[in-house]
Amino acid sequence: METQYKYLEDSVCKVIGVIGGVSWASSANYYRRMNEIMRDRYGSLYSANLLLYSIPFHSFAAQERLAAAGDWTMMTATMVDAAMRLKAGGAEVIVIASNTLNSLASIIEEKVGVRVLNIVDVVGQKIIDSGVKKVILLGTKHTMENDFYKPTLEKKFGLEVLIPTLEERDYINDVIFDELCNDIVKDESREGYVKIINRLKAEGGEGVILGCTEIPLLIGKNDVDIPIFDSTELHSVAAVDYATRK
Repeated sequence: METQYKYLEDSVCKVIGVIGGVSWASSANYYRRMNEIMRDRYGSLYSANLLLYSIPFHSFAAQERLAAAGDWTMMTATMVDAAMRLKAGGAEVIVIASNTLNSLASIIEEKVGVRVLNIVDVVGQKIIDSGVKKVILLGTKHTMENDFYKPTLEKKFGLEVLIPTLEERDYINDVIFDELCNDIVKDESREGYVKIINRLKAEGGEGVILGCTEIPLLIGKNDVDIPIFDSTELHSVAAVDYATRK
């Protein structure tokens, strides 16, 4: 026991700052997974060195409407403020517990001066390492439609990205905000997601990105027969890797 405690004292683990609350359901999953990863790697007494700032999701309502119309001023200010709070608390690396809001990762990193692990880069590298070339992207409408996720995967990582139809995107988005953000998991919604994945698989999709941190609450590796790239899991692993790298 003394040896184990000595190793704890001598170990190096950077402070991971998590911008959460978007939504709290997926933020709780980040917290759990990063601590589980530390425990599984280093022993039962280990946990992650974490700071969590949880943004009140309801306060995002007006900001989301403005962002959807192209005005990200308020949303950016809120996210930079959250990152500054984490930096003031000693965070040495930051993860944004939301795929959608990782579109602001480079801006936050520049303004705050703390490394932000961009979830798109983490997911893209894992797909490349797996050998998959044509991948399905599921997420919020912003993630599926706007110019930060799909173009990055295509231009930076050379992937072909399939996205659902407009009707399917509306359905996926509604399930995320009306159900999963409230920690509501329905079998019929799982079946609806699986149907969309299987349709895109028939179009050549070799794997599927769960590109919203709430979707892993609904879909797991046993639900489909192609590789799943769970953005929450991959981001959590990358955060622990960064924090414990000597």
